[in-house]
Amino acid sequence: MAVSPIIICLLSLIGYGSSHPSPPPRGCSVDVDPPYRVLCDLESVWGVVLEAVACSGGVTSLVLAVLLLVKLRSISDPARRSGLGPLLLLLGTLLGLFTISLAFLVGKNQALCVVRRAFWGPLFALCFSSLLVQGVRLRRLVAGKLSPTGSTLAALGLALALVQGIISAEWVLLTVVREGHPACEYPPLDFALTCSYTLGLLLIAMGLSLGVVLCGGELAGEGGGGGEEDREGESEKRRWKCNAVWLFLSSLASALLWVAWLGFYLYGSQALRGKGKRGGGQKEKVLDEPALAVALVIQGWILLLLHAIPETHLCLRKPPQTNTQDFFDTSNTSPPPHFGDDLPAHSHRPFPENQAFSMEEHSATLRSGTYHGSHGSARPGIAFRGQMPTAPINYTGRRLW
Repeated sequence: MAVSPIIICLLSLIGYGSSHPSPPPRGCSVDVDPPYRVLCDLESVWGVVLEAVACSGGVTSLVLAVLLLVKLRSISDPARRSGLGPLLLLLGTLLGLFTISLAFLVGKNQALCVVRRAFWGPLFALCFSSLLVQGVRLRRLVAGKLSPTGSTLAALGLALALVQGIISAEWVLLTVVREGHPACEYPPLDFALTCSYTLGLLLIAMGLSLGVVLCGGELAGEGGGGGEEDREGESEKRRWKCNAVWLFLSSLASALLWVAWLGFYLYGSQALRGKGKRGGGQKEKVLDEPALAVALVIQGWILLLLHAIPETHLCLRKPPQTNTQDFFDTSNTSPPPHFGDDLPAHSHRPFPENQAFSMEEHSATLRSGTYHGSHGSARPGIAFRGQMPTAPINYTGRRLW
């Protein structure tokens, strides 16, 4: 039969085409593995755009952290210096957040899925614990109290985030190591429930910042230290409330993002996944990981724009100069001038001689019994006979008889 050779040729061509690897998309070379081609695929531009946005966020966080470390010695105010510890902790966490977002863009394997599940919760917990300790700091400053040091606040933020790290580690060990489930297969509800502690930190930070903005605190010193001190205290209070406003805006935007992300991840993604299975399974792998990557990048930029950059500006801004002079400050006192050296040439140096001459003339006038008036005329006076009476040596004043 003449048809059989044609069928054999067609089957061989189909087999060769199925065994040959698919050509790389536009923008990627042949050496790039298929799981990583989303980072260079120009036909699906969203992966390249998301990668560029994540890289720019990481570079911005690194630049701000280096700037704060360089300017650290120039910040002498203890109140402003106390906010550098949580701010540096937040910037370092944002750098890790933007970096791990790239792991959600590439294909799935066991190692990448373990990294995603292990670092998602602790990184967010570090971000929100930094916001929480900033709220504690601002609450004390607005109330007129001393704030803890930056290292103490950073250590408190790390301790709060350590709880989420323990929760995530136990979840991975129980599901992957003990029960033997694949790390890439997990119910979305379990993934969301492991982040409930992180969401609690965010809500506490938002409540603290809102309390500082609306209520604030009463300045210390009920007795009053003067009008100028009251004005300075009110200006300081307004400055710390400005920091609290930015903190509240970043917390509120983060909470809205988490509500939208959880709603889509738990309900919208499940519905779209069911439609994809009924339509041929084409959308099943497109939904989960890009949604997590987009949430990571948006959350990082929210914290960067609404908290890290304004807080860095307020920390590095020079405090306003007061016009009041501290009269008790003896650090810049100068020695008193030598009035004898600074007298002008026309000054009355012969004043002691004139005074001595006037006293002698007055004594002579008293003895002679005449004195000169203002017009130069001599007027008769009472002449003393003999010596002038003098007081005894032991005379101490008027004696009462």
